[in-house]
Amino acid sequence: MKLFGPKDIKIHLGKILQSQKNTLTGKKIIDLPAGSGVSSSQLYEMGADVEPYDLFPDFFKDKRLTCKFADLAEILPIKDNYADFVLCQEGVEHIADQMNLFKEFNRILKKKGTLLVTTPNDSKLRSKLSILLAESEYAGKVMPPNEIDSIWFSERDNENLYYGHLFLVGIQKLRNLAKLNGFTIKKIHHIRANHTSVLLLILFYPFILLTNWRAYFRNKKKHPERKELYYELTKLNTNAKILVDGHLCVEFTKELEAKDVSKELKGKFTDYNITT
Repeated sequence: MKLFGPKDIKIHLGKILQSQKNTLTGKKIIDLPAGSGVSSSQLYEMGADVEPYDLFPDFFKDKRLTCKFADLAEILPIKDNYADFVLCQEGVEHIADQMNLFKEFNRILKKKGTLLVTTPNDSKLRSKLSILLAESEYAGKVMPPNEIDSIWFSERDNENLYYGHLFLVGIQKLRNLAKLNGFTIKKIHHIRANHTSVLLLILFYPFILLTNWRAYFRNKKKHPERKELYYELTKLNTNAKILVDGHLCVEFTKELEAKDVSKELKGKFTDYNITT
């Protein structure tokens, strides 16, 4: 992780993709939302078989590739078990039904395929403080989410709206969305530290450690069979890099079909909670 340097996620993502060139060359890659096509172009030049999709395909600039229409809030126009790799860059925070989105990611990916998600980090301490002070993404700079500022684009031909950062996620929610749809975390790529979050970390990290590890030991005692799960959650909550990173950039592996997740969970926990 860098303390200084560019904030643009595309620059950092480009370096991550370049480091994986040997594994991405020749692979079927879905890039959505593709935006202007910066990442699609890089993947194409690396020798990947890349297919870009976007809600606004007219914004796509690379004439070597054809960007097709896709709405992340709907069923994706892509076949089952089709792709080796799906890149979702700065997309999930705009979608209300994120569970359905991850279910779609699972559907279009092959078994053991990779999903790479980037999104503004709602787990960074700057965001946590902003929620406490003003329920805003950046307290003191922007207003809380609302029906005017949070609409970024609208389609003129119909009533569909493109929402801004209405649905931000932190690492725990992102992990849950992935886990409940057959994915496991393969790697967390750390990008660039948010300077305010670094200062807050110095002040609050001892309390963060105390609170989370206390919860871990209490819950492990109640449910010793779940200690590995609780340990994973606690490690994420106390990861200093996650607490200061400006973006989340998480690489997932598809381990299960989405329809098989509930069977796997029920088999693992015999006291699975059931509401009648």
